[in-house]
Amino acid sequence: MLIGYARTSTLEQKASIEAQRETLSAVGCEKVWEEQVSSVGAREALTDALSFTREGDTLVVTKLDRLARSVRHLGEVVDHLEAKGVNLRVLDISLDTSTATGKLMMNVLGSVAQFEREMMLERQREGIAKAKVNGRYKGRKPTARAKKAEIDQMISQGHTKREVALALGVSERSVYRVCSE
Repeated sequence: MLIGYARTSTLEQKASIEAQRETLSAVGCEKVWEEQVSSVGAREALTDALSFTREGDTLVVTKLDRLARSVRHLGEVVDHLEAKGVNLRVLDISLDTSTATGKLMMNVLGSVAQFEREMMLERQREGIAKAKVNGRYKGRKPTARAKKAEIDQMISQGHTKREVALALGVSERSVYRVCSE
């Protein structure tokens, strides 16, 4: 059985999650788990998808960075899958761990992906530091705080914080933060 997993980091990436869902369905995934959560947050859908897999199944993702946070995390996921007799397929790089070459390529590409991410974060930190020195970096606008009146009104009407977050397009954590201020 082909089992799909799709993830985006934020709720604003609706087009990305929809594209992943369509791609996974097009390749024949019978069941697709999806979530919109940061790679560092708790990833319940991934845990559920991994638990659902059975020997002979293949977990399918569109891109490697949708699955794993780091090479170490990728190794943990692959070890878990291998222990269950489950293969991994990454569509954008035509990687399939059911072959020896696929296993080798997965390890090499995982290392390259982690290196690339670390370089990007380093360049980002350098750019922010330079902008701060030049007085041009102000940080991002506090979107949830700008919607405080709307948040307070919806909470007073009996809406849950999760409902408020979804309705206003902000994170649930931001709603909690605004309510506690």
